Amino acid sequence: MAELIVGIVAALVAVLIVLRTVRIVPQARAGNVERFGRYIRTLEPGLNLVIPFIDRVRPLIDVREQVVSFEPRSVITEDNLSVHIDTVLYFQVTNPRDAAYEIADYIQAIEQLTVTTLRNVIGSLDLEKVLVSREHINSTLRGVLDEASGKWGIRVNRVELKSIDPPPSIKESMEKQMRADREKRAAILNAEGVRQSRILTAEGDRQAAILTAEGNRQSAILNAEGQAKAIDTVFEAIHRNDPDPKLLAYQYLQVLPELAKGDGNTFWVIPSEVTSALTQVSKAFAEKGTEESPQSKDSGQSKNPELTKGPDLMKGPDMTKGPEPVEGPVPEIEYQPFDKLRAQNQ
Repeated sequence: MAELIVGIVAALVAVLIVLRTVRIVPQARAGNVERFGRYIRTLEPGLNLVIPFIDRVRPLIDVREQVVSFEPRSVITEDNLSVHIDTVLYFQVTNPRDAAYEIADYIQAIEQLTVTTLRNVIGSLDLEKVLVSREHINSTLRGVLDEASGKWGIRVNRVELKSIDPPPSIKESMEKQMRADREKRAAILNAEGVRQSRILTAEGDRQAAILTAEGNRQSAILNAEGQAKAIDTVFEAIHRNDPDPKLLAYQYLQVLPELAKGDGNTFWVIPSEVTSALTQVSKAFAEKGTEESPQSKDSGQSKNPELTKGPDLMKGPDMTKGPEPVEGPVPEIEYQPFDKLRAQNQ
């Protein structure tokens, strides 16, 4: 019975020794080994052997890239404005020994170093530059943190500013300014569009006016050439065929309406009966004058003293005084249409 107990105890001791000797380290992990409290070596991922009860393995360290998001911090800019900045830090443990023995808590150390560096960088910039210089701030923070954390066995890959919140009054002013800028750009774009539209419209009107004028010019030239050819043809036909005077009179009557066209034209049509009557009256006066001339030669001096005045008899009526007024009703003159007169003359 005692042998059985001894065997069981020996087996348990053997199992315990094996468990304390064999250490399995996962991938992307590292473990520091201390012997009698002194650092000996760093365990690599995989199967590792240590001296049981002499070597002690410290907690494993994650060597993957880690992300730490810090709470928003109040920072004062160069123009004495308070802004809240939220940062995100990406870092990686490159030396597990330094990360374990050079700093007690590297996460807290990185956070405090980030806040201090951020205040120094933001304090050298005004608010406008802070809002537009994120890349500059990120690169500056990364350079300072990487240099300071290098001795801790940590490499800072990058630092990002998640948000920059200015005071509410500054936010309102910025929104008004942004709104004014957008309205200004919209007004400029609208004005530019109207300008281009007017330019294109004016250019189109100019081209249309040029084409219209050119068309009118060509049309006038062609009409003039056609009229010239028509006149030449009519002239040649008239002189070649020796036309009858009646035909010429008919052509004259056809041309009269064209002469009367237009508001500024004054055209008088005198009937042929009036001209015939005037011709007859003038002939009658001429015949009467020829009959009285021989009688005055035979009788010598006339008994009427008025006829002895000499040359005053030959003056005739005074045409400068105009016709004497006619007593009684003035006869109405009947005006006939031109077409009717032309039909009567035909």
